[in-house]
Amino acid sequence: MTGGRETTDDASDVVDFLLDQHRQIRGLLAEVLDRSGPERQRAFDEVREMLARHETGEEMIVRPLTRKAPDGRVVADERMAEENEAKRVLADLEKMEVDSNEFVVRFTAFRQAVLEHAEAEEREEFPLLRQTTDPHALIAARDRVRRAEQLAPTHPHPSAKTTVANYVAGPFAAMLDRARDALSRGS
Repeated sequence: MTGGRETTDDASDVVDFLLDQHRQIRGLLAEVLDRSGPERQRAFDEVREMLARHETGEEMIVRPLTRKAPDGRVVADERMAEENEAKRVLADLEKMEVDSNEFVVRFTAFRQAVLEHAEAEEREEFPLLRQTTDPHALIAARDRVRRAEQLAPTHPHPSAKTTVANYVAGPFAAMLDRARDALSRGS
């Protein structure tokens, strides 16, 4: 991640890895509202990039595991619906001036939705994974999520609403996002 925030390499499985990222995301979300001007923009860019990577890893690796569990399809579909809405809102937020009242109001609501989404994963999805998935598969999933996040886009792409769409569009979108990020840092 940017800004020196890395997920720990000693996370024992994919659930621990994602829980660590949830802690980081909670901190970044608060940081956006605690800052202003260029510092708020930097914090927003950081949380946007982390969420894009985090959700890509979940959608590509974790959700298919969840779907295999008894009643897992319902849990996975609920989380995917929340993530698709978050992508849409995040894309809208990207177009706003970060110090505008509209941004603050919409980001505050977005932050609450992200926190509720993370809590639902921690309450429903992660225990289900631990109960129904082989521990070695959860360790392998951690490594696969790390690789997926390295290839993930850095901006939300609301039109990529399915895992297949992320697999197809992800690497190309990531390349374009990284070019856009580099150009915007240069201006």
